[in-house]
Amino acid sequence: MSKPRVLISDALSETAVAIFRDRGVEVDFQPALGKDKDALIAAIGEYDGLAIRSATKVTDKVIAAANKLRVIGRAGIGVDNVDIPAATAKGIIVMNTPFGNSITTAEHAIAMMFACARQIPKADASTQAGKWEKSKFMGVEITGKTLGIIGCGNIGSVVARRALGLSMRVVAYDPFLSEDRAADLGVEKVELDELFRRADFITLHTPLTDRTRNIISADAIAKMRDGVRIINCARGGLIDEQALRDALDSGKVAAAGVDVFVQEPAKENVLFGAPNVVCTPHLGASTMEAQENVALQVAEQMADYLTTGAVTNALNMPSISAEEAPRLTPFVKLAEQLGSFAGQLTETGVRRVRIEYEGTVAEMNTKALTSAALTGFLQPLLQSVNMVSAPAAAKERGIQVEETRREQHGAYETYIRLTVVTDKQERSVAGTVFADGKPRIIQIKGINMEAELSELMLYITNNDKPGFIGRIGTLLGENGINIARMQFGRDFEGGNAIALVSVDHKISPELMEAINRIENVQQVKPLVF
Repeated sequence: MSKPRVLISDALSETAVAIFRDRGVEVDFQPALGKDKDALIAAIGEYDGLAIRSATKVTDKVIAAANKLRVIGRAGIGVDNVDIPAATAKGIIVMNTPFGNSITTAEHAIAMMFACARQIPKADASTQAGKWEKSKFMGVEITGKTLGIIGCGNIGSVVARRALGLSMRVVAYDPFLSEDRAADLGVEKVELDELFRRADFITLHTPLTDRTRNIISADAIAKMRDGVRIINCARGGLIDEQALRDALDSGKVAAAGVDVFVQEPAKENVLFGAPNVVCTPHLGASTMEAQENVALQVAEQMADYLTTGAVTNALNMPSISAEEAPRLTPFVKLAEQLGSFAGQLTETGVRRVRIEYEGTVAEMNTKALTSAALTGFLQPLLQSVNMVSAPAAAKERGIQVEETRREQHGAYETYIRLTVVTDKQERSVAGTVFADGKPRIIQIKGINMEAELSELMLYITNNDKPGFIGRIGTLLGENGINIARMQFGRDFEGGNAIALVSVDHKISPELMEAINRIENVQQVKPLVF
């Protein structure tokens, strides 16, 4: 049997090459190949594995040409340079190394904060030019200032500890950060607007998602303190770059440290040339230690999979053995959908996730099912989370996970119930798998209903009054939105009701507002599965 072959198409440490070879994997080290998309497409068909960093763009065209490819390994956290849906459709596992860059990126954010506080880059350039402009480069102290951290997960928590060591006050915004975890870190958990209002420095450590895109906008900046300093070593797109430039020019923002940009490599950018901005070329993970860590991790993970079938840190494959897969897979899908349902509706700090397994499902691999549920729950905010990393991500945020198994005692032979306890409320959703193998929702917030989840849905809570269904249908129809299915449930006549509406097209923000204005509507949320 021939050895598996791996292509390394980015600049990875030689450690990775040695690990592959030591594990019996043939490796082709071509660190410049990833920058030539045509050459990559021409070569990829010969390999079982592809190891990359950020320079290689694994597009749908690359994947289409990858006739033998079984695994893509990203040395680092971000996988926005990989078309994961295309890889999944072709049966290719996508792995990342979610923890190898944490300290390095956190330290770079702290360094950028100091650079902005003391105008170090400009002072250096002036001094080396033979000037002695001591009075020109007046700085501010870090000690006693308030640091606002947006995203207090793996990297954000490291930044928090470093900042506390510098005698800063730290406030944090993270919907999945519990009060207990915040207390353990020594930070104050706040809402986003309060963070904007109080912070002297703001640093971002959150993935780029639909929720976080342009989280620093012109409106957000207007809520901030005059003279705030902003740091972004996370992802380009979290900041509206034009809005930041305008605020830098006006003096509203005293300084900014930017390591990541919407378009990279950033040869031109609206921020360039601003006198009070410090820019670096995506150096967050660029230390010798981090390069070694992620190279070692990705090589070990890929080699293990190619030689033994073991799967670690896969973004698109559950950790399920071959023997249990046929029976467990539909329940994995159910658990992930229940988690996603709850996650998309959760907007406040999470204290606890409770998962109950009743009937035959209680005898299955509930560890995998719990991981699937947590994956679905966390993905609306942390898109790179997977079945391996989800439990750690929940623990990191101080979310208590409770698992209960019991024999059947209700109307259904088997079901899963997921309950989320937040700072403000408790919400549960339950589901089962019918004989056709398809997951179904059977209860939401104690209200019985039977619903099959679809790609695009509306979740509506309302007062149970006549005319509501007709008004919803008319409004959607008038706006060209076709309804595929509508399912309803209520606690009692005239009480609280829930509607799940499957639609064929995304709902615009304007239409969402119009639905919210319908009489008796309490809440409406778009859901994507």
